[in-house]
Amino acid sequence: MPRIIAVANQKGGVGKTTTALSLASALAILGQEVLLIDIDPQANTSSGLGLRQTKPNLYDILLNGADPGRALYETSYPKLKLLPSTIDLIGSEIELANKERREYLLANIIAQVGKNFRYILIDCPPSLGLLTLNALVAAQGVLIPLQCEYYALEGLSLLINTIRRVKKNFNPKLYLYGILLTMYDARNKLTKQVESEVRRHFGRAVFQTVIPRNVRLSEAPSHGKPIFAYDPSSRGARAYMTLAQEILKREANLGKI
Repeated sequence: MPRIIAVANQKGGVGKTTTALSLASALAILGQEVLLIDIDPQANTSSGLGLRQTKPNLYDILLNGADPGRALYETSYPKLKLLPSTIDLIGSEIELANKERREYLLANIIAQVGKNFRYILIDCPPSLGLLTLNALVAAQGVLIPLQCEYYALEGLSLLINTIRRVKKNFNPKLYLYGILLTMYDARNKLTKQVESEVRRHFGRAVFQTVIPRNVRLSEAPSHGKPIFAYDPSSRGARAYMTLAQEILKREANLGKI
């Protein structure tokens, strides 16, 4: 039975895609069978692994009935596979509006192709629309990357409330998998204040690992490589490897909403 984790935050620029891509890569390096699903129309996770304009892709499955098994692509890591996105997904929320049980489409796809994986990570769009709803309905847990800035706390409350509503109406098994502090700068007073506030409210649900501001993390996607292929010795790569190790250790003890 795979552990299905939606990496979600309706606020853009918080390191969501970097987290999905880097964590999936780290878990694969540590020997876990991983499926990374890109449900974000920007398709940055897909291009970050060097895949562009791949067919079939998630749009072809959702709208055209393509075989999900044919849309699983090999990556540079033997234990990591990708179900890629495409910019065509931009209009999919309107196209999917009249589909029966439209909230469960991704869950049905995962039921077909997910059984051989230990972890399934879903990179969500920076919004709370139908695509993100599909991810939350399909997932067991939600991993929230949180940038260490003041307005991030307001967005966090909104997302937590969304998770609760999805849990009540669609997916009773959904829980908060963890909050990950990103773009962390220990020299910045506001960073420490945000960290203190988040840890006070959410306790053990906040990962001990923090992801530092690191230019190499920002550069890696432009080269079509995850950070472990681009610069495995960078601070960013070391932080995500530490996060993967922390997840493997604390898997059974995460707090629930």
